[in-house]
Amino acid sequence: MKIFNTLTRSKEEFVPLNPSKIKMYVCGPTVYNFFHVGNARTFIIFDTVRRYFEYRGYEVEFIQNFTDIDDKMIKKANEDNTTVKEVGDKYIAEYYQDADGLNIERATCNPRATEFIDDIIEFVSGLIEKGFAYEVNGDVYFRTKKFEGYGKLIKQNLEDLQAGARINVDERKEDPMDFAIWKAQKPGEPAWESPWGPGRPGWHIECSCMAKKLLGETIDIHAGGMDLAFPHHENEIAQSEALTGKPFAKYWMHSAYLNVNNQKMSKSLNNFLTARDALKAYDGDVIRFLMLSAHYRVQLNFSTELLDSAKASVERLYNAIDNLENLINEVTTEKMTKEEVKYLEKLNAYKERYIEKMDDDFNTADAITVLFDLVRDYNTNITIDSSKELCEKALELIRSLGAPLGMLQKQTKKESLEDEIERLIEQRQEARKNRDFALADKIRDDLKARGIVLIDTPQGVRWKKEN
Repeated sequence: MKIFNTLTRSKEEFVPLNPSKIKMYVCGPTVYNFFHVGNARTFIIFDTVRRYFEYRGYEVEFIQNFTDIDDKMIKKANEDNTTVKEVGDKYIAEYYQDADGLNIERATCNPRATEFIDDIIEFVSGLIEKGFAYEVNGDVYFRTKKFEGYGKLIKQNLEDLQAGARINVDERKEDPMDFAIWKAQKPGEPAWESPWGPGRPGWHIECSCMAKKLLGETIDIHAGGMDLAFPHHENEIAQSEALTGKPFAKYWMHSAYLNVNNQKMSKSLNNFLTARDALKAYDGDVIRFLMLSAHYRVQLNFSTELLDSAKASVERLYNAIDNLENLINEVTTEKMTKEEVKYLEKLNAYKERYIEKMDDDFNTADAITVLFDLVRDYNTNITIDSSKELCEKALELIRSLGAPLGMLQKQTKKESLEDEIERLIEQRQEARKNRDFALADKIRDDLKARGIVLIDTPQGVRWKKEN
């Protein structure tokens, strides 16, 4: 298996620290709002990486943090006239709802930064003792010039970084590139007692500390969006390796940017889209399909047209599953013939191709192509004359290849009329609640056209069939 390592800018053979267990840390969201579709791409990609490792037989200790104390959190709490903790609690719950909708597996652990304050203080103290950090009026800064490897992740030296950076002049710093690892309390901010007075951790130190505490001084994989490579991940490396004297992570993985309608996502361009918004219009399988239809290191566009195309593609795959399930119930022959045994061996070649593609730096785009080739083969060669055993084996194969991608696991059992009506009534109620009366009226009119009349009562919505 090969992984493109951002640290070396090359594909490397993946050799875990432990032959059977992988330690993986992925930077999670700052929980002050719903996460957007750019975040969703990163979360889906590294959920897929984790799933594929498990498919290949590894045990994965997968940590994805919640940043629940930082400037954005404080600003949001002030705007909403609430506490930072309440903001964090709310949006962590919202994260799980949207992650579940995208079929993102729960991490082994989702640590909150505020749960590790004592460990962070110990970490900062260690850096001060080693001469890598210094305190000024309650703030603690990291000495970037003292860490010889600073800039190695993004392949720039300190002088070039300093020349290209937008740095606020702060005369308290020894050097403009030094960064805060502990921040003194400002009026109205939450704070914790420390040797340097009341304050809170800097953003970068949080991930370094949680990774070290939960996974150890050296981990297999550290991952996140490309936007985090500098300064966040570069600073993590500097802090962690300065403290321990050991490599922080063997492999660094970064997902490419996501555009919306061929433009960088921005509120000013009115193309800022949350995962919650996308999930209102499209199924999680469809969104995952689009996110995985390009290699994770390739920039991807996100648009209604591409989502509609992804929806049609997912439906083709589910139609194949539906056909196999129907055949299992309809065919009359139980056991495979000799010819079918040979055919099944041929089908297993698709599995080998799939593994070959995924082993090559998680090439999900080519892996999806293999799935469609497999479906084309099914549609041609598996018929009502096939055996039940072959149909079951074929169904098992396509679902097993979909699983690492987080797709094709839903049941295709047809929804009953009663369940469909109740679901549409619920959608109509939600639309009315959101004052989307056009959608509410459309649902009512569509049901009426099918002979279903909705009756609004003080006890709720009832329905009946027209005579």
